Amino acid sequence: MSIFPNPSPGSGSEPPPSTPPAPPPSAPPPYGPPPPYYAAPPQYYAPPPPPHQTEGSGLGWKFGVLFGIVAALIAVDVYGYMQLDKVKKQLSTASDSAQARLDKLEESTSVSTRSNRRTVDQLRDQLERARRQASLALGQAKDEALKKVDETRSALEAAQAQAKQELSSDISKVRDAADSKISEVGTQVTAVKGDVASTKSELEKTVADLKRATGELDGHSVLIATNGKELQALQALGERNYVQFTISKAKVPQKVGDVAIKLMRADPKKNRYTIELTADDKTVEKRDRVVNEPLQFMTSKAKQPYEIVVNDIKKDTIVGYVSIPKVLNTRN
Repeated sequence: MSIFPNPSPGSGSEPPPSTPPAPPPSAPPPYGPPPPYYAAPPQYYAPPPPPHQTEGSGLGWKFGVLFGIVAALIAVDVYGYMQLDKVKKQLSTASDSAQARLDKLEESTSVSTRSNRRTVDQLRDQLERARRQASLALGQAKDEALKKVDETRSALEAAQAQAKQELSSDISKVRDAADSKISEVGTQVTAVKGDVASTKSELEKTVADLKRATGELDGHSVLIATNGKELQALQALGERNYVQFTISKAKVPQKVGDVAIKLMRADPKKNRYTIELTADDKTVEKRDRVVNEPLQFMTSKAKQPYEIVVNDIKKDTIVGYVSIPKVLNTRN
């Protein structure tokens, strides 16, 4: 039976085909009976229905989809409304909280402003009182300063007058003391002159008693000192410089002035000695010299000769002086 209704008469459609006759029987196959599907009758499929027959089913699913979309939109609107209402409530709560904080802040600011205004007023009053006190103190200080100046001026004038009087008295005393001192100094000068004259005469006598010896270089006689007193007399003449020495026998020469002397041998019995003399980086030996003999030598520092005089010879020791010219120039 077909699922499609039969077409109405006179529609011009052909009647459905009749069932074909069964094929004649044939001999059975050599391997047994044939499968069941070989014996089934052939199936014939009806053509698809016309378009007007599926119009109702197509509109149904479209209406379903449209209804689903409308339901989704309504759900979204309801959800958005609920969220909007929640946000409105939150904004209302936040606005109330902010308004409360603002009210508290305004109240606190008002209290602080009033407190600051009172503080400023108090400070202004204190400043005004301090200004009045300062003006009063300044006036008093000025009066005291003027009074102090007057007192100081009076004391200064009195001190100047007293100092002038004392100075006059001191000048008189100093004048009297100076006169007496001048007299005493005059007496002392006279005595010193006498001493100088006596010393000069003694010096001249000592110089006259000085021994003279002939120099081995220039051939002129020179004054030599044989003891400390005569050496002082030579120094008083101021013609030459004198450096005293005491030299013992040693391996290293001894510096005397600007020369070096090394004692090689000393013979107290014969009053003879031998030395090595170093001057201008040159060393020479002076052998078998006697006491109070002027040993002369030249250096590049002076035009006049140096002199060495040994006044005393002991065992391994000699005592004497070096005579150095006053003017030291480079030799031409």
